[in-house]
Amino acid sequence: MENYLEINKKSWNAKVEPHLKSDFYFVDEFLKGRTSLNSIELELLGDIKGKTILHLQCHFGQDSISLSRMGAKVIGIDLSDKAIDTARELAQKSETDTEFICSDVYNLPNVLDQKFDIVYTSYGTIGWLPDLERWAGIISHFLKPGGQFIMAEFHPAVWMFDDDFTKVAYNYFNEKPIVETYEGTYADQSAPIVQEYVMWNHSLSEVLDNLIKKDLQLNTFREFDWSPYPCFRHVEEFETGKWRIPQFGNKIPLVYAVAAQKK
Repeated sequence: MENYLEINKKSWNAKVEPHLKSDFYFVDEFLKGRTSLNSIELELLGDIKGKTILHLQCHFGQDSISLSRMGAKVIGIDLSDKAIDTARELAQKSETDTEFICSDVYNLPNVLDQKFDIVYTSYGTIGWLPDLERWAGIISHFLKPGGQFIMAEFHPAVWMFDDDFTKVAYNYFNEKPIVETYEGTYADQSAPIVQEYVMWNHSLSEVLDNLIKKDLQLNTFREFDWSPYPCFRHVEEFETGKWRIPQFGNKIPLVYAVAAQKK
């Protein structure tokens, strides 16, 4: 679908204002020093002090700034110009030197010439990309030899279901673009916006095989029966900061995480 970037940029631009106001993104607490990072990715990242990090699809930069607060030198990139403008404002208010670039993932080599110790991406990112072979190639391109790719993402099993998790509605595999219109956002279901978007489902084999093809050695693969975010309908918090879909309990994976090293 040739115009998916234009459609999705408009959608993500529309999300910025309601997301800034939402409890989901806790902006006031964040500016006072609260991290936006979760235990899943923190365990894989380890000590990043002094490391250079490229954060792909950073939205308005909370994770990027949180990584900077841990001592890393971070560049965040995102398709949405409104999100990047907001990210720069948050970085200034946070008194960090986090940098931000407005670019889609595939075009990034045309606007950034640098190699990184770590490339990082998390939660709800790859579904906006049609071609994971190109995506994996971008990751490999920006990593130094021996550099690490760290990823935490919602499990593809989740995306098979309808929004109410009552039936299987979508193909597990990357069959075709999913073009839909949605009221509200994952961060605020009552937000007064209606957005069209284009997404793709990606199986685990599609993710891992393409990383391996692009000279990334898989070091860690983990699956989790909980989500660190209440971003799906009807979820319940069973422990502080951990949510599940009640009718499934711990029976299905909601998140997976990957650590891979550039050969």
